[in-house]
Amino acid sequence: MQPHNEKPIIGITTGDINGIGTEVIIKTFSDNRMLDLCTPVIFASNKVINYYRRIVTEHTFNFSSTKDLTKLNPKQVNIFNCWDEEVPIQPGILTESGGKYAIRSLMVATQCLKDGELDAIVTAPIHKSNTNIPDFPFTGHTPFFKDKFGAKDVLMLLYSPQLRVALATEHMPISKVASAITKELLVSKIGLLRESLIKDFGIDKPRIAVLGLNPHAGDDGQIGTEEQTIIRPVIEQLKQSGNLIFGPYSADAFFARGSYTQFDAVLAMYHDQGLVAFKTLEQGEGINYTAGLPVIRTSPDHGTAFDIAGKNIADPTSFREAVFQCISLLEQRRNYAAATASPLRRGKIEKEKEKTEETIA
Repeated sequence: MQPHNEKPIIGITTGDINGIGTEVIIKTFSDNRMLDLCTPVIFASNKVINYYRRIVTEHTFNFSSTKDLTKLNPKQVNIFNCWDEEVPIQPGILTESGGKYAIRSLMVATQCLKDGELDAIVTAPIHKSNTNIPDFPFTGHTPFFKDKFGAKDVLMLLYSPQLRVALATEHMPISKVASAITKELLVSKIGLLRESLIKDFGIDKPRIAVLGLNPHAGDDGQIGTEEQTIIRPVIEQLKQSGNLIFGPYSADAFFARGSYTQFDAVLAMYHDQGLVAFKTLEQGEGINYTAGLPVIRTSPDHGTAFDIAGKNIADPTSFREAVFQCISLLEQRRNYAAATASPLRRGKIEKEKEKTEETIA
């Protein structure tokens, strides 16, 4: 890992090789100014990069090839060759090999991150239909990283300059969401969100809004009781220990009235409840961040977009922002670590943590 006064080494996974991942990667790093901010390492193969480089003709993209992360070129994009064999590339087509090599890229890059050879990682999109293989028994990147780094829990957090939305449950069928919403789950997710806002975003006293599960936040028990029996009691418990947690709010009115502007983050109960609003409001500037890990991992907030893959029309804005925010989060976390190194500051943090745990218990 690089010393703090040098450019961070950022690993980039290629995602599904038939999606838009490689295209937005090339468009992002064709701007040489990116090399002033970091040393990027793309985990793919020269052949995949060259294939898409011929499609993205209006951008000049130069790179160095390597199989040794101790010999990176800081003045160029580096391609770490994860495979040498010929791989069929079929833009826009869901294939078995597309998933196989997406996972290969992810596995190699993540191991390098775990070994300390990278400072952080940005992941391009994979597709769940062709990554559901024995070597990858996960519903997506978030549970994979949780398992790989042995985290007790992690949190899917999407954010843009206007809004931060975290999810209590992630890629889960709606039919299973209600039974998954428990006191223990909410305490963990709210705790992770609060910790991330402090440690990763520099907000000392974060204000967090919690959405209800049911329409109208249950309407006083008329449209479901989860708000009364689970969500509100957790919020009240956390408030008692000095946390600025509010809700539960009716999701439709909360976003329609712009109430989110009064908070540092929002916890949604399920995927579409939070992400429909987020993707409508963020206008292509949103990114996905996995909070709760000992490392930094970001990604764009879009998928493989097979419908436009290989057509040179994919917008790199979200991917580029994911790289920017990866670097920013890395710096913020280092600053936090330096600040909390003082015994006085560390003692204050521990005291606040103990107070919260006592109240919840």
